Amino acid sequence: MDASVDRIAQPWGSRTPYGRHEAWPERVDTCLEAGVEPGRVQRWVQTASLLHSDGDAMDIAVADGRIVGVRGRAQDRVNHGRLGPKDLFAWRANASPDRLTRPLVREAGRLVECDWATAMDRVVTRSKELLEERGPGSIGFYTTGQLFLEEYYTLAVLARAGIGTNHLDGNTRLCTSTAAEALKESFGCDGQPGTFDDIDHADVIALFGHNIAETQPVQWMRVLDRLEGSDPPRLVCVDPRPTPVARAATVHLAPRAGTNVALLNALLHEIIRTGRVDHAYVEAHTVGFEELASRVQECTPEWAAGICDVPAGRIREAAEVLGTAERLLSTVLQGFYQSHQATAAAVQVNNLHLIRGMLGRPGAGVLQMNGQPTAQNTRECGADGDLPGFRNWQNDSHVADLARVWNVEPEAIPHYAPPTHAMQMFRYAEQGSIRMLWISGTNPAVSLPELSRIRSVLEQDRLFVVVQDLFLTETAQLADVVLPAATWGEKTGTFTNADRTVHLSDKAVEPPGEARPDLDIFLDYAARMGFRDKDGGPLVTWHDPESAFEAWKRCSAGRPCDYTGLTYDRLRGGSGIQWPCGERAPDGTARLYTDGITWAHPDVCESYGKDLVTGAAAEVVEYRSLNPDGKGVLKAAAYLPPHEEPGEEYPFQLTTGRTIYHFHTRTKTGRTPQLNGAAPDVWVEASASDAASLGLEEGDLVEVTTARGALRGRLRVTDLRPGLLFVPFHYGYWDTEAGHGPGGDTPGRAANELTVTDWDPVSKQPLFKTAAAALRRVERADGHHAPAPTTAASAPARPGRVPATAGGPAAMVTESGTALGREEDAR
Repeated sequence: MDASVDRIAQPWGSRTPYGRHEAWPERVDTCLEAGVEPGRVQRWVQTASLLHSDGDAMDIAVADGRIVGVRGRAQDRVNHGRLGPKDLFAWRANASPDRLTRPLVREAGRLVECDWATAMDRVVTRSKELLEERGPGSIGFYTTGQLFLEEYYTLAVLARAGIGTNHLDGNTRLCTSTAAEALKESFGCDGQPGTFDDIDHADVIALFGHNIAETQPVQWMRVLDRLEGSDPPRLVCVDPRPTPVARAATVHLAPRAGTNVALLNALLHEIIRTGRVDHAYVEAHTVGFEELASRVQECTPEWAAGICDVPAGRIREAAEVLGTAERLLSTVLQGFYQSHQATAAAVQVNNLHLIRGMLGRPGAGVLQMNGQPTAQNTRECGADGDLPGFRNWQNDSHVADLARVWNVEPEAIPHYAPPTHAMQMFRYAEQGSIRMLWISGTNPAVSLPELSRIRSVLEQDRLFVVVQDLFLTETAQLADVVLPAATWGEKTGTFTNADRTVHLSDKAVEPPGEARPDLDIFLDYAARMGFRDKDGGPLVTWHDPESAFEAWKRCSAGRPCDYTGLTYDRLRGGSGIQWPCGERAPDGTARLYTDGITWAHPDVCESYGKDLVTGAAAEVVEYRSLNPDGKGVLKAAAYLPPHEEPGEEYPFQLTTGRTIYHFHTRTKTGRTPQLNGAAPDVWVEASASDAASLGLEEGDLVEVTTARGALRGRLRVTDLRPGLLFVPFHYGYWDTEAGHGPGGDTPGRAANELTVTDWDPVSKQPLFKTAAAALRRVERADGHHAPAPTTAASAPARPGRVPATAGGPAAMVTESGTALGREEDAR
């Protein structure tokens, strides 16, 4: 069959239905630059997606030294050849004319070009001055979720053992730290228990605060294909927005923002009350059931309905679906993670699986998902506030083992206190104890909460800011030194997706100008700083990606994330492989905990747990008394109301989130014509009833305000739950006349002008979901101020509102075996 498929208007493409327990059929998606036929492609270079956590495997098409397109890899276990919109189009941003090509340094208040020696000399000189004058605690590193494993590991070594600082974290703190903490609380260790393949086998799929259709679009294609096949799964969706997932769900629960713990406690109450507990599994593999059952005994659906504003009957209906599942797969993401009880809520999803015995079998698993492509690697390598290899900073034997790997004294590795989380690092910079902040691959001047405060921190004269990035982002504009980095397709390295699948990304083309791979920049810094091990040899002994990978393997040996069975050669040519992969599992591991909970024993666990209310870390004696045999921990949590509630001045709740067409602060997707054309500007969603009560109409220019700032955007009237406003967080200022910030009292377009400086006590993940806000009209919609297009991904389809194809050069998009269509320019 040959049919036209516009992958902007129809982002999930055409369907290939399949039945339960069957293999997902292959479909190879290809996008080539206009005028480039497949025969003109000179090389296809292996890689995977770098703009979400699916890890979609693909090949880069190269002609005349340029990237001219991509195609999916049919043999890969993750995507079976499929690609999402960002996969298909975002490679165009690599060739954007405003790429950074030379280092910049600040002279007389302005950034000017210089050579690498000058730039690195400034960074090294300032580093040595601070180490001499103020010690290692004066230097901090804030990284991303988009570098390669080899780069994170090198950064972790030079920061922890070279500088000796406790201040190393990533922007993964904003999106994945709750996933790590929830897994450690329940299973003693990080690492996803489930796998994407569980979609093929589950009879119930529950999505908790996870709009998988827009955050992991290829896995949503997989769910859609199951829904159209024989024996389709039932879906349970917990989300206050009318997402594509919600519209496909058997049961959709739309709770008030910040009430997830109350809702989960009611679901657990019903499952226990109706006798759907696997008591044999609970007895053999868990501790804490009696306390959990006691805690939720009074949490009836009627009680939760009064808090969550969800009908009690709907809660019972969801509990019936979850409780009667033969194989239950649950996924969790930002709707649960970016809230004041983030870890407590995510842990209750783990509890649901533990009491039902839904782990370690095909179709029975939980995925505490990631938002970024290499978020898993920051956690494994210790670039996110943990020690490399999932080692426990409170366990002296773990610290000693890491010191042995690095050939340093244990005292050289900071472990006197918990590693500093990102929000605390910026507070230290604000207070003046951190005097140098090296920011790599992220844009906190748009992505962090309460942006006016973040700008004031970065603009301090006493703070020396180094930014390592592809473009002159809003953050880079405030830096003292800017280092031009290479990106995906321009360097080699490995990265690991949300279900532990490791992929190799090979270099396809040269980076522009003098831009360098992040690994090369870190290696150069380590050499110039003269970091040494305890015997006087170089601390960092590797020199290229492959030797860095081999060094990481030595660090991972025997740990939960064991990579010792992997090599670059083994990762080339076939499918990605899931860790652990070593002597015990030479072909990788599809599912964890197939025979009990393996990493929760007090001697080996990554964490002794934390208090879910205060975040205080437990000590080993407390943990050992609770869990001497290393079982899964059922940890109860009482519901607490959000820290900031609506009131007379700010009567709405504000939540922020993503659209399928953009990634983070649009550094790459905003420079991709197809993607930017699909979602060119910020918008505000409100319910039909709230719009009517305020006399607002679709397309009106409205202003959202909180106690911290204001934002203006066009109104979209949707089936959003009443009392809630939604704003996408991607939009900043680099492509507007406003420069790097709104300035003065001018309303901005960045959602984080509005969000609060607050975080979950356990994971330290900021709260982006529960600010109190007000809404007013600025001007009415008219023919000169048309609203942003409503897309199939972001809002319900309405007659006459068909998303336009993006601008820019036409491109051939092929779905091999199902569809062939040409993307045309939007005029």
